[in-house]
Amino acid sequence: MVVRTDPLSETFQALADPTRRAILARLALGPASVTELAQPFNMSGPGVSKHLKVLERAGLIERGRQAQWRPCRLMAAPLKEAAVWLEDYRAFWDESFNRLDSYIEELQAKGGSDGRQ
Repeated sequence: MVVRTDPLSETFQALADPTRRAILARLALGPASVTELAQPFNMSGPGVSKHLKVLERAGLIERGRQAQWRPCRLMAAPLKEAAVWLEDYRAFWDESFNRLDSYIEELQAKGGSDGRQ
């Protein structure tokens, strides 16, 4: 039984692993074969293939075929969807940091008025 989750959840699940994030970073430079993607890691081709399947299922990569070469390519659309979702929280954090800055400035002003620094 295959249970499908929503695309955003699949994207974040795929991004949760540092190896998969490193693979995506490599693919941002251009297409690469499984062998090329496996080189920086201490893992076998089948080990990398398991990571690639997760990335492919999330729609983050596409595997092609050019004669004997089977390149993997980055597909950035799911990353954009994740960035749009996260953008709502950027406003929250920006406001939180602004309030913290104001509070620190207020404390510093009070400390300066009674001789403390």
